[in-house]
Amino acid sequence: MKILNLFIIILASLFLFSGCQTVKKKTDTIVEKENKKLTKYIGKSSKELKLDFGIPDEDFKNEKGNFELVYKNKKYGITCERRFELNSESIIIGFVSNGCF
Repeated sequence: MKILNLFIIILASLFLFSGCQTVKKKTDTIVEKENKKLTKYIGKSSKELKLDFGIPDEDFKNEKGNFELVYKNKKYGITCERRFELNSESIIIGFVSNGCF
């Protein structure tokens, strides 16, 4: 009886750990796809970004003195926020994406 209980515990543990790895692989794939999509804007003007994303929800100067454009939307009740950093010539030099899939 003890061997059967031990076997069931080990089997349940294997399912839990393999499930976590599957979720991690899926999230890594989603993040990679999002980064690939947004990387194409690096070196482009803010006009191109605005053509694709529309008017930003927020825009402000950050602590470095660069301008930031923030786009927000919701999907499945989760807020997606994309921030693009622009230099003084309005060229995109970086981005951050949170909660987007």
